[in-house]
Amino acid sequence: MPPFPKPSFAYDYSLAPEIQRLRLHKTARGIPDRSAGTLLLATWNIANLGVQQRREKDRRLLAEILSWFDIVAIQEVNSNWTHLRDIELNLLGAPYRVLVSDAAGNNERMAFLYDASKVSPLQLVGEVAFPPSEYAKVKSSGIGGQFKGFDRTPYFATFACGSFTFTLANVHLYYGSESKKDMDRRTLETLAVARWAARESTTSYSFTRDIIALGDFNMPKAAPGDPIYKALTSRGLELPLHSSEVGSAIASDNHYDQIAFFPGNTKNDFTGLKGVFDFDKVVFPDLWQAHQKNFFAYARYFVSDHRPMWTQFRTT
Repeated sequence: MPPFPKPSFAYDYSLAPEIQRLRLHKTARGIPDRSAGTLLLATWNIANLGVQQRREKDRRLLAEILSWFDIVAIQEVNSNWTHLRDIELNLLGAPYRVLVSDAAGNNERMAFLYDASKVSPLQLVGEVAFPPSEYAKVKSSGIGGQFKGFDRTPYFATFACGSFTFTLANVHLYYGSESKKDMDRRTLETLAVARWAARESTTSYSFTRDIIALGDFNMPKAAPGDPIYKALTSRGLELPLHSSEVGSAIASDNHYDQIAFFPGNTKNDFTGLKGVFDFDKVVFPDLWQAHQKNFFAYARYFVSDHRPMWTQFRTT
């Protein structure tokens, strides 16, 4: 998406109190500590990472939240991914590593940030792709147009953590507008992800049966009747309820971000813990009290307009 305007008003903050507020709120929202025998997986659309002029302390706020998880799928990494590299190399440091896709629509990359002392990348890494001969099979009644590939190609990678081996498909699907034409295109992209995930989970050549699709699906509402929800779940993917579901005041993104997986082995490894971390509830409280419109502009620019979503799996 286009960068948010850089705030022109005067405001500054001290880093240490903000990090302390985040850590206290992490406990309040029930995010468990990272531990042996479990995998904490998250997804976060960090608005225009690499384009918006985040200062070092802003990147340290991002790094603080990212450090709570064993692996994070990140969306909206710009083709200039120097800010992500700074977070990986300098602010988090060893043993964190990143895998980054090629740039696609809106010059965006997808990325996986992970703790290499706990999570090991496996051999299969790539992009979700369909040969043109398969495009016509991505269809559903009532959906117009034809699937012609992705605007921002989903990026997948396989990993192991303990005995848990899994494939993550990192997505940021087409948005466009609320017109039927654009909604149909968004739905077709979602159907394609669901079709790919079902194929990979059942083929005799599957690298792993544990397929998890996660990221920004631009889903208006995670409920039956929503076309994107219907498309995503059409091949059996499930969206478990959040253990800490909170609507977003930053943007109308309440259900855009999701983590979906199949019943069976993956669901059996799911601990039942999943939530959304509403960092905007606690950061910059003096700015919120002084001027809420300025608060939203500041939080969107220097942190993000999306909240991270997380879930936990057993690995033994």
